[in-house]
Amino acid sequence: MTNPSRRQQARLDQAPTLGPDRLAILPADFRLGVSTAAYQIEGAAREGGRGPSIWDSFSHTPGLTANGDNGDIACDHYHRWEADLDLMVGLGIRDYRLSVSWSRLQPSGSGELNPDAVSFYRSLLEGARARGIRPLVTLYHWDLPQPLEDAGGWPVRATAERFADYAGRTVAALGDLADDWITLNEPWCSSFLGYGHGAHAPGRRDWGAAIAAAHHLNVAHGLAVVAIRAVAPGARVGIANIVTDVLPASDSFDDVAAAERLDAASNRVFLDPVYLGDYSAAVRRTLGDDLNSVIRPGDLRLIAAPTDFAGVNHYQRVTAAHDEAGGPLRLVERAVEPATTSFGWSVIPESLTAVLTRVARDFTSLPILITENGASYHDYVDPDGDVVDTARVEYLRGYLDAVITAVEQGADVRGYYAWSFLDNFEWAEGYGKRFGLVFVDYATQRRVPKLSAHWYGRLISERMSQLESLVTTA
Repeated sequence: MTNPSRRQQARLDQAPTLGPDRLAILPADFRLGVSTAAYQIEGAAREGGRGPSIWDSFSHTPGLTANGDNGDIACDHYHRWEADLDLMVGLGIRDYRLSVSWSRLQPSGSGELNPDAVSFYRSLLEGARARGIRPLVTLYHWDLPQPLEDAGGWPVRATAERFADYAGRTVAALGDLADDWITLNEPWCSSFLGYGHGAHAPGRRDWGAAIAAAHHLNVAHGLAVVAIRAVAPGARVGIANIVTDVLPASDSFDDVAAAERLDAASNRVFLDPVYLGDYSAAVRRTLGDDLNSVIRPGDLRLIAAPTDFAGVNHYQRVTAAHDEAGGPLRLVERAVEPATTSFGWSVIPESLTAVLTRVARDFTSLPILITENGASYHDYVDPDGDVVDTARVEYLRGYLDAVITAVEQGADVRGYYAWSFLDNFEWAEGYGKRFGLVFVDYATQRRVPKLSAHWYGRLISERMSQLESLVTTA
C-alpha cells in the first residue's frame, strides 16, 4: 500500500468519515473509483502513429488556452501508465474510468485502427485487469480527429456515422478486456462549448452549428450502441451526460422561464431523446428550427437505443436570470454560492442529490453511475512534501453522503468515480486547475498522493471490509 506521511496520517485521524451505517445503505455492487481522460493525461501527442485532434489544434492556437498550455506532454501517462496503475492499486482503488483516444486509434477518423494504438490500449487494459482494476472505458472524451473537423465536424451528420464505425472497430479490438463502455462524455461540452461559445475545441461560435452538433452527437451515441452490440453483445453500454442543477434566480415568471430554457439547452436536449425517446416541448421551443431542421425520420428511435446504465457527471448548481441581451438563450447564468472551488463553482452536496433523484424520477430506471464529480483547489506541495487538501476531503465526504441520501430517496445509484485520479491538462484552463487526488509536478512528472487520495483509499478499504464481513456473516 501507498502509506500517508505522519502528518497526513494525523490529519486523516481527524478527518470526517461517512461511517459504517451510512456506507451500508449503498448497494452491495456499488463502485468507488476514479476517472481520467486520454488527452488530459497521455501526452505523447506525436508518438505511436497518433494524429492531430481538435484539441491539439485548439491548444496550439495562441490565446485560446491559459498560458498557451497544451496536452503534448500532460502527465506523460503514455509512458508512465504502469507506475500510475501501481499507484492506483497502492491507494486501494479498484475501479477506473478511462478514455481511449479516437485520434490515436483512428488518426484520420476512418479506416483500419492504428495497430500501435491498439497495442498500447491492450497493454493498458491488460495491466489494469492484472492488478485487479475494473475498467470503464469511454470511447469519446472530446478528441475528435482534426480531419473530421476539417470535413465539417459534429455539425455534419457524417461525423456521427464515422464515430459509429470507430466505436465498432474499437470494441471489437478491445472488448475482451473491458465489459463496460461509455459512448460519449458530456456531449453538451462538445457541442455548445465547442461550436456555440467557442470556449472549447474547435473554438467555433455558431449557435446553429452547436444545435446541429448536439443532435448529431445524440445520433452518434445511438449508432455507436448498435455498432457495439453487433461486435460485443454482452457489453454493458451507456452515455455520460453532464447534468447541472439549474434554478431560477427568483420566483418571477421571466426567471423561471429562463431556468427552463437553460435546463432545456444543457440537460434535457441530451436526457430527453436518450431516455424518453423524443425532444421535449421545452427543448423544441428553446432550440427551435435549428434543431427541427436536422432531425431525420428514424433518428429518435435510434437515439433511444436501449442502454444498460445512465452515466451522470455533476459539478455545480447554477441560477438563471432573464436577460434579453444574454445571448441566444436570453439569460445570465451564475454559480450559486458558496462558490469556493478554484473554478468558482458551487459546493452544494444537495445539488447532487437533486440531480440523481431527478434523473431517476423523470428520465430512467436504469442504474446510475456518477461518472465524474470533483472539485479544483489551489493545491501545492508544502515544505514537508505533503499535499494537505482538506477542502477536497470535505468535498468528497459531503458529495458521497449526498449520493447515499439519493439512494435513501429511491435513486438506483451503483457507482461514484471521482474526478480525477491525477492533476491534468484542464482543457482551456491549462494546468492551473487541479482536480486530482494525486498531485502531479509537471516539470518532473513526480506523483504525490494528496490527503484526499489517502482518505478515499481508506473509505474504499472500509467499504470492502464491510462487504467481506457481510459475506462471512451470511
